[in-house]
Amino acid sequence: MSCSHCEPSDNRGTVLVDSPTIVLVGNPNVGKSTLFNKLTGAHQTIRNAPGTTVDLSSGGWSGGGRELTLIDSPGTYSLLARSADEEVVTELLTGEIEGSKKPDLVVAVLDATALQRSLYLLGQVSKTGLPAVVAVTMTDVARAEGVTVDSTVLSKVLSVPVVDVDPRHGRGLEALADTVVKALGTQPLLRGPGACNCAHGGQCCNDPVKDSDSLVDRMVEADDVFDWVEDVSAQVGAGSRRVETTFSDKVDRVLLNPVAGLAVLLGVLWALFQATTAVAAPVMEWAEGFVAGPVTDGALWLTGLVGLSGSWVESLLIDGVLAGIGVVLSFVPLMFIMFLALALLEDSGYLARAALLADRLMRAIGLDGRAVLPLIVGFGCNLPALAATKSLPNAAHRTVTALLVPLTSCAARLTVYILIAAAFFPNHAGTVVFGMYVGSVLLVIAGGLLLRLIFKDTSSADPLFLVLPSYQRPGVSTVLLIAGRRALAFLKGAGVTIVIMLTLMWCLMAIPVRGGHDIADVPVEDSLYAEIADSVSPVFAPAGFDDWHATAALMTGFVAKETVVAALAQSYQVDEPAENDYADAEGSDLGARLRADFDESSGGHGGAAAIAFLVFVLAYTPCAATLAEQKRVLGGKLTFVAFVAQLALAWLLAVAVFQIGSLF
Repeated sequence: MSCSHCEPSDNRGTVLVDSPTIVLVGNPNVGKSTLFNKLTGAHQTIRNAPGTTVDLSSGGWSGGGRELTLIDSPGTYSLLARSADEEVVTELLTGEIEGSKKPDLVVAVLDATALQRSLYLLGQVSKTGLPAVVAVTMTDVARAEGVTVDSTVLSKVLSVPVVDVDPRHGRGLEALADTVVKALGTQPLLRGPGACNCAHGGQCCNDPVKDSDSLVDRMVEADDVFDWVEDVSAQVGAGSRRVETTFSDKVDRVLLNPVAGLAVLLGVLWALFQATTAVAAPVMEWAEGFVAGPVTDGALWLTGLVGLSGSWVESLLIDGVLAGIGVVLSFVPLMFIMFLALALLEDSGYLARAALLADRLMRAIGLDGRAVLPLIVGFGCNLPALAATKSLPNAAHRTVTALLVPLTSCAARLTVYILIAAAFFPNHAGTVVFGMYVGSVLLVIAGGLLLRLIFKDTSSADPLFLVLPSYQRPGVSTVLLIAGRRALAFLKGAGVTIVIMLTLMWCLMAIPVRGGHDIADVPVEDSLYAEIADSVSPVFAPAGFDDWHATAALMTGFVAKETVVAALAQSYQVDEPAENDYADAEGSDLGARLRADFDESSGGHGGAAAIAFLVFVLAYTPCAATLAEQKRVLGGKLTFVAFVAQLALAWLLAVAVFQIGSLF
């Protein structure tokens, strides 16, 4: 058998095309994604691997005078797949992913501070028979810890080019590009576990994997891999290091302490919660006001210029399309702040510590500690919470968490709680509102216990294995690029859906069904919107609020939960009470009208019907923006199933609450 280490063949089952495909492979937290972002810049797309919720990021890379396609695979410690993420990496390297082929080259990213762990994965990558280049990161941190990785020696041992890179500061990127382009021609193969010594004509064990060979079968000989790792580490001088207390060790004595660490974690979560509520609110109001002000004024001038002033076309443009655009733009700052905070926490090295501290609590519902962050954020706003699930490395956990987030009671629901609680239970309004949040926590727990049976993940039974990266100062350009790219992805992916749904809502309220009104000049009670609400309202008779005003408000809540109170006021044609004001809600005309109608529809059990209504508001389908983001995270099919299931759950809970409450 000829030795492919000595004379690389052009015929390797991988066809080199004008845009060769390069795959980045490495452990989590080795700087792989930072490297990907630096190399591709804004020229990126994100897609799910077929049949999964695992993200694959790809982008154009102009390196070494050639146009290349770069794919960032999920971080993994092994190619012996035990999770969907690891399985995708294995299938990506073997060309088994639908619509893809084997990559033309692998860039294996190794962490100089944990070289042995990185080499274990590299030894498995060598079994694929793919040509490779090695990029070594964290060399400066390794030197500070007393470890020096000699790239020249490592290259000689591995028989492939090795390049030192610092993706955070952009060092070594040109050298990497030149090396990759050259390697596409020379096809260097890794000398991995059991490899031959080409100079002595030994049998070559690193030939490409044949169709009859199972990749897993060729990797089960773990002892060979471990022996190889030890041997390579010894040759490059990374087998041992000077034992000393590092800066990260000193900080972790506080941040991983069961008492002090939890206090810091709660402080971080509080700060994150504030960032997505109080801090983002003024920016969101400015963005929405910009559309409602200058943009709307410009649209009004334009419609007047073409003779459409006061027409239904103007109303559609202003109250439908532009209103939707205003909602989308108001959410963009919120999403940017959320992504920026996540990038800062991850790049600094703290995110892994937070997951470790919260792990025991989250395991009760089949997740690990990394899921605590999006669930906490969900009590501020479901939209950035869903976006935060993308930081979870386990695909099953991402899915379960994204399904649980809408059960967290976002701040927008609070206005509804206050109105109903103050109107029906003025002496116990605070207790009722508190009960809604307790109910939300219980729903998350119950939902997690149920979903862990549906989305089974064998890794959830294992202890959480996390590599705690060294603390470092976040790279400003890196975190801004990540936050901006993800916010732009939200704008493109969810924005269109939101605008379409809001425009559809305008159509329902603008079309008259009685009274001979003109389009877009229709009292609410004479619109198609009210007609549909009146037709649907009998569904809520078992829950005690068979009334079109309540049903219409819930329909509006599909657009945005904070509009429920405004919709009730509009349908009753009364003034809306001051936001989050118990006294005003209690004495308002709207409160009085609600008490009268709920008493009538419930047969004298208005209080029980009011609690049932609150439970439905708590549990039913989230707003349009959240649904659009959920579709982007989970895909259309699973989002629709979740939509129907959550509606059914909310109805069942509301009926149960009313039927039990009306007995007292």
